Parts: sequence; C-alpha cells; structure tokens
Amino acid sequence: MTHTIRLFAAFAALSLCTATLHAQTDGTCVPISERGGRKLGCFITARHDIGRLLVSPPLYWHLERYESRAEAQHRAERDTRSIAVESFDEYWVFTIAPFEWRSPAGKSFARVGPLPLVDAAKFAAVYMEATFEPGMHSMVHRHDGAEAWVTLEGSQCLETPNGKLEQRAGDPGVVVPGGLPMMLTGTGTGVRRSLVLILQDATKPRSTPATDWTPKGLCL
Repeated sequence: MTHTIRLFAAFAALSLCTATLHAQTDGTCVPISERGGRKLGCFITARHDIGRLLVSPPLYWHLERYESRAEAQHRAERDTRSIAVESFDEYWVFTIAPFEWRSPAGKSFARVGPLPLVDAAKFAAVYMEATFEPGMHSMVHRHDGAEAWVTLEGSQCLETPNGKLEQRAGDPGVVVPGGLPMMLTGTGTGVRRSLVLILQDATKPRSTPATDWTPKGLCL
C-alpha cells in the first residue's frame, strides 16, 4: 500500500511539473503588464512603430545598456528608430539602424543582423523577454517579419525546416527570416533568458500558429 502511495505521489508530481511547463510555453507572448508574477514565459516589453524601412543598406538591431531609466530615455529621444526598454531589471536602448550606426553615448552591448525585411509599407519592432527552463518550448509558429535573439543566460535551440540554430549566453545573435515556421526550446542545465526582437509588418498579427510543418525534435 505504501509503495502504491509513493508511486501515485511521484506520478502526480511529474504530471504537475509537465503541466506547468506547457502552461508557460503555449506560444502566446503577453504584455509585461500582464505578467502577474509569473517567472517563466514570454513577455512583450515594447512595441515601436517605426514606419517605412528600406532594404538597402541592410539593417541591424543595436543594443545598449544603461545605469538608469532616465539615462536610457534621454538617449532614446535622440533617434526616431530608438526606444528605451526595461527588461530583466536592466535599462536598455534598442535601435534599428545600418551596420555602421554607432551609439552616440558609446554604450554598445551587441549588434544583431542583418535583418531580412518582409514586403511591407510600415514596420513595427516588437521587443520581448523570454525565460525558459530546460525542456520548455514554444508552440510551432511563424511571424510576418524577421525574428532575432540575444541570449543573456543559459542556452536555447531553434528548429526550422532548415535545421537547428543553437545559441548560448555570449554567442552572436541569431536571426531567422519572416514566414519561416519554427519551434524554440530551452536547453542546457539552467534557466535561459533571452532578449527578442520581431521586426514585422506593422499591420499583421505578431505571431500565428504554423500547422503546415512538424518539427523533427532536433532540439529535444
């Protein structure tokens, strides 16, 4: 009887753990204001409508880190393609600009690109932060615009029809073009924290389920 109770308790704990993982990774990123105390998941930190963009010269995501909100906001006000964002308890300025662009404050943290553009009259840069435990994964989805990642802690693996892309903290940024179906998985042995950009058609939904492709499990 005792053995049966122990087995039931272990099964219940495993079921609860699995349910928690899936509940946090259903592929729906919500505004940071709706976080509700959740530590795991994907949260939208800002949306920046930046209007028309030209294919040439190629564009990059420039990241700067600042000591205070006021300092970041003051810097962002100097460029129409910049926005101040608070993410992971730090203050950032994100800018969409050509490769040669340099921070006027000399605070460059990373540069990711080039960012392939979809055919759109107006663009929006949607910025997010994502925290996954190892084994957590997104739904299979796609975006109407390029998606890019900078991983600050832990590691991740992205599977697309072209194979898999892995990124660890400190690695160069990863970019996938718009329209490509994908599934993202937290990997390694610790929590993965990443900054995320979707540079999308401003008139389209941020994300849609991709039911026309099934991952092979390359990241699991």
